[in-house]
Amino acid sequence: MGNEAAAAAAEAEHAKEIIHYLAQDVAPGVTIHMQTMYMTWISMIILILLFIFASKNAKLIPSGLQNVMEFFVEFIEGQVSGSLGEKGRKAMLSFFVSLFMFILVSNELGMLPQVGVHWTSPTNDINTCFALSLTVAIGVYVVGVATNGISHFKHFISPSAAFLPLHLLDEFTKPLTMALRLFGNILAGEILLIVLYQLAPWIVPELWVMFSLFIGFLQAFIFTMLSLGSFEKIYVHH
Repeated sequence: MGNEAAAAAAEAEHAKEIIHYLAQDVAPGVTIHMQTMYMTWISMIILILLFIFASKNAKLIPSGLQNVMEFFVEFIEGQVSGSLGEKGRKAMLSFFVSLFMFILVSNELGMLPQVGVHWTSPTNDINTCFALSLTVAIGVYVVGVATNGISHFKHFISPSAAFLPLHLLDEFTKPLTMALRLFGNILAGEILLIVLYQLAPWIVPELWVMFSLFIGFLQAFIFTMLSLGSFEKIYVHH
């Protein structure tokens, strides 16, 4: 697999592709973007290590990495509590902290210097973004039925059955727009960074990196807040 990835990377370079997904045909009709897989694994490893080292020898008055990680956790906790209430916070905090932190780390991974490794964001691949939005969409049904039973679906005919087509359309379009928003912003940022390095390799790209780091945080926050909105029908509207 390593030789195949190297060959795919060389082919991508020769083809002048800006973003290299390293597509591998693993079965008839089944293609895996190995670059996305590699970067996803790296994002997960980074996230696991961050939480391990932040919680190791935790202190009552946090400092260093513990302080940074607690800031993010408390930040998301405040958003979850404000949107879902205490019951929702207890049930869903771990999910939303994991979702936000994974997207944040994934978004920022593509901003690393391209030294020895072709760093990209897993979220520059539409497949990753769709997977995240579908996880949220399916999670709403699973948690909704587990929490409220069959009455979870009554929002489809609220305030009247005439609104059923609109609610069904919303259920389809919301995951689509969430995925496209995240994908478009991250991919555009990486492409522009590559172009800037080619046109003006000094100063300008560094300034764009700083701006892109903020955009990465902002997009992770927006995706998380939109996901929170989907869960409100479970904990607020019942």
